[in-house]
Parts: sequence; structure tokens; C-alpha cells
Amino acid sequence: MTLTIYSASSGSVPAVYTEAAARLGMLIAQGGHTLVNGAGRTGLMGAATDACLRHGGQAIGVIPEFMVSQGWHHKGMSRLVVTPDMHSRKETMAQMGDACIALPGGVGTLEELLEIITWKQLGLYLKPIIVLNTAGYYDRLFDLLRRAVDEQFMHPRHLDIWQVAATPEDALHLAATTPLWDASIRKLAAL
Repeated sequence: MTLTIYSASSGSVPAVYTEAAARLGMLIAQGGHTLVNGAGRTGLMGAATDACLRHGGQAIGVIPEFMVSQGWHHKGMSRLVVTPDMHSRKETMAQMGDACIALPGGVGTLEELLEIITWKQLGLYLKPIIVLNTAGYYDRLFDLLRRAVDEQFMHPRHLDIWQVAATPEDALHLAATTPLWDASIRKLAAL
């Protein structure tokens, strides 16, 4: 599998998150999979990439030109794909992966996760979306999304758009076993 990983670039987060990201990177490599991420050299992005590469895996980074010119990219990626802007970065990352896994992160990671959820809700992206909920990081987001259903901002079926994993091992298992989404879900988007 090729796995698109959304995650934080902050290097100041608690170790529990960095350790889970590194474990995921290691498992991706050991499973013979390919990691695709935003090519950041620090934080969870860097930890996952470093572990993947250290264990003999392939790590492809997708990053916009302005970030490369700032020197924010990981210099050791197996391959670096430079895009003209953030939108094409996200589109490229989504197209490259057989599934995406969201690790904890800030507004950039949240934006990536919510955009890919929206694409799936509209039937534009049919692949598995896995949320690695390390240390319950996403619990409050899940509460908000359930409230959106309770108050009819979302259809109850849309809660099935993503799967939640507690561990990197669970995330890989769900990425491999979650079926493609039914494109007919577009009918629900207008409800």
C-alpha cells in the first residue's frame, strides 16, 4: 500500500505523539508499504519519515515550492514532489495514497483531515480514512462531529466516513481492510 499520512510539523509536542508517529513509520517500512507525507523535516512528519527510512522503507514527500525555498523540507526523502501551491499538494497526496491516516496535529493537519472527509462525503474520494487517535487526541473532534449529526448538520451515515485507530498497528490494519466508499453517497450530500 501507499499510505498518505497527515501529521504535525511541530517539534515541541509530547513524546507520546512522536513515538506513535515513529512506530507508524517503522511499521510502514517493515510491511513493505510506501509513506507519503508533506515532506516536513520536524515533528510527527519528520519522526514518521525518519523511522520509515531507517527501516528501509520508501518515503515520498509532497511540498509546495514556497516551503522548499524556506528550507522546511526533509532532505532525505526517497522522492520529493514539489507542487505550485498548498491545494495541489493536498490533491497530489490524496491521489497518491491507497488510504490516508491522520495523526495528531494543529490547524494544518485538521484542515487536511476535514477536507478529505468532505471529499469523501461528496463521493470525490472513496479510499479509507483512518484517524490515529493517540492519547485520545481527537476525542473532542469526534464529539463535535456527533453533535453535527444530532443537530442534523450531517447525515448519520457520514459518521462511517472515517475509522478510528488507537495504535499504529490498528491504523495499518484498518487501512488495509476498510472497503472503498460507495460513490452513491453523493445522494446523501444534499440532505
